[in-house]
Amino acid sequence: MKRSLSAFAVVALIACTLVLTACPPHESLAAINRDPGRYAGREITVGGRVVESIGALGFGFFKLDDGSGTLWVYSQSFGTPSNGSKVGVVGRLDVQGISVMGHSYGLILKETQRRHGTF
Repeated sequence: MKRSLSAFAVVALIACTLVLTACPPHESLAAINRDPGRYAGREITVGGRVVESIGALGFGFFKLDDGSGTLWVYSQSFGTPSNGSKVGVVGRLDVQGISVMGHSYGLILKETQRRHGTF
């Protein structure tokens, strides 16, 4: 009994370690804006309140504010949340940005996974 309990504990510890190391790191928007090159091309997790949202036909942009700064997020497949929503987003940072309909998005996070409902 004691041996099977120890084996279970080891397996549970390994599983938890794998799950936690597979999650992209959560970063503050201030840190990203301060040194975007450090995060360029890496998958990161950010969260905050949606303060602007522009979208149609399942894709668009929304601006997150976590209290330390703001960042535009491009969502190609997951739609855009409504203003005031609290969300967590996983994506890759693009430091070159894009320009759409006369609006420049200089630093943008391209969403790679469906967002979390609250963060």
